[in-house]
Amino acid sequence: MGGVKARSVLLYTVLRLLAFLVPFGIMMLFPFFQEYYWLAAIFAALIGLSLSVLFLRRPLEQVSVGLAERRAALRDETSDEDVEDAATDR
Repeated sequence: MGGVKARSVLLYTVLRLLAFLVPFGIMMLFPFFQEYYWLAAIFAALIGLSLSVLFLRRPLEQVSVGLAERRAALRDETSDEDVEDAATDR
């Protein structure tokens, strides 16, 4: 993955999934939410979003920096001059 470490992406993904699945699983233990599972999913999504904003800033930052480095490296490989030369050659 170049500049993006696969471990950082995997860690962030797993933590985001857990931030949703754990509250959803707990809510599904209640009879009310067993009948209205869609409401449990909405609440779990809101809880997961809140938890990720509060606690997952560092993993998100690592993934974002890695993606930005990868994009910059790809941009450097194909400069504007190369694109212009290829268009002119046609």
